[in-house]
Amino acid sequence: MARNIPDIPHHSAAPSASAESSAPCTRNAAPRLILADANSFFASCETVFDPSLAGQAVVVLSNNDGCVVARSAEAKRLGIVNGTPWFKIREQAMHDHVIARSSNYELYASLSHRMMHVMKEFLPGQEVYSIDECFLKSSADDETLTDICTEMRNAVLNGVGIPVSIGIAPSKTLAKISNHWAKQHSGTNGITLWNHIDEHHGDEALASVPIDDIWGVGRRLTRKLMGMGITNALALRDSDPVMIRHRFSVTLERTVLELRGIPCIEEESDANGGVRKSQIICSRMFSSPVTGYDTLAQALSVYAQQACHRLRRQHSLCSRVAAFSSTSPYQQSYARISDMKVLDDPSDNPMIITKAACEALRPHVDQHAAYIRAGVLLMGLSQAEHYQTFEGFEAARDTYELGSTIEEISRRFGPRRVGIGYGGLRGSGRSDADTGASWSMNRNMLSGRCTTRWDEMAVVHAR
Repeated sequence: MARNIPDIPHHSAAPSASAESSAPCTRNAAPRLILADANSFFASCETVFDPSLAGQAVVVLSNNDGCVVARSAEAKRLGIVNGTPWFKIREQAMHDHVIARSSNYELYASLSHRMMHVMKEFLPGQEVYSIDECFLKSSADDETLTDICTEMRNAVLNGVGIPVSIGIAPSKTLAKISNHWAKQHSGTNGITLWNHIDEHHGDEALASVPIDDIWGVGRRLTRKLMGMGITNALALRDSDPVMIRHRFSVTLERTVLELRGIPCIEEESDANGGVRKSQIICSRMFSSPVTGYDTLAQALSVYAQQACHRLRRQHSLCSRVAAFSSTSPYQQSYARISDMKVLDDPSDNPMIITKAACEALRPHVDQHAAYIRAGVLLMGLSQAEHYQTFEGFEAARDTYELGSTIEEISRRFGPRRVGIGYGGLRGSGRSDADTGASWSMNRNMLSGRCTTRWDEMAVVHAR
């Protein structure tokens, strides 16, 4: 009997309920995982408000325009590799007409939020895994699910301007592999179901996936697994999960089971929510070397307040504050300094946290060393609402609401309008969201922050 496929609403008129809520489902079917992942996300974001970049080789650079961190498909075809220092390939890149852009974090975050908002209207159970990808769930049949994903993909492309590839499978790990398959095979139209891959290609599909391309298998594990003759996803799937757990970890055992189609990776915290359970870090490389404690303390003050902002945003307290700094690893006199302060009581007070970060490094600073990087790490996190203790041992809360006041001023008047110590000084012009210090981050090829700055909005020219 023919199945009636319902009309799927376009996202511009999407109802509050997901499109899948009215879709027919296979009775008692186990829900499948859908991984929607943006194609070359940073480079795609650069193209949204600059259509002239479409079809061009585009690379996005890291902090201080240091290394390549994202590439368009055209740049990948030129053999440009992520992590390559820009200064090493600049001349060849210019010869090949490669266009470089500084990391535009404000734009990427804004477009990510819009992309995720569109997709959650189509399928339930959204888990934002990173800035450019999310997992969704569905129990719909193949035909219906493909229709929904096609509509969702078109909605993101037409409404946000970002191309998305979609992988559908019974587990997250297989959904990742299916997603990569969709990106590598143009005939899939950006959507791939694992059961179709398995039906047409069988074990050859997993055999074609190198061990280091499997989600969750890092460089260290790759060397050890290859030493055991496990060189691809097929070999890992067919290995003994009990042996894998004993020799490696329960995490890798779960990967083996996931490759067999058994979902066993738990849902993570929403990446857009920014919730961190174990630690919060704020670290940057300086645009020019820093010498002396006073200047280093300025940077630590700024980073501590940024970390504290994240801490307060997720309603947490920290009990330990660590700080670190290092000179260039390319110098003979390379040095790295670090230390930690244990707070008397867990706190979210920016004054206490900033002071602890600066005091942690004070005894270790070499007044003649040229430091190129520093960072602040908040550890021993706990939820403020769950922190209960005896009277007299309460957390050192921000009772004067200093942090809330700073955040409210920043919301109303912009970042860097006010802060603790040096944290209140702001740059000028396009760098007004950063400090005015000589060590502030360089972004010399920054594109317009069209969705977050009134003075940088895109201009449309009518003919």
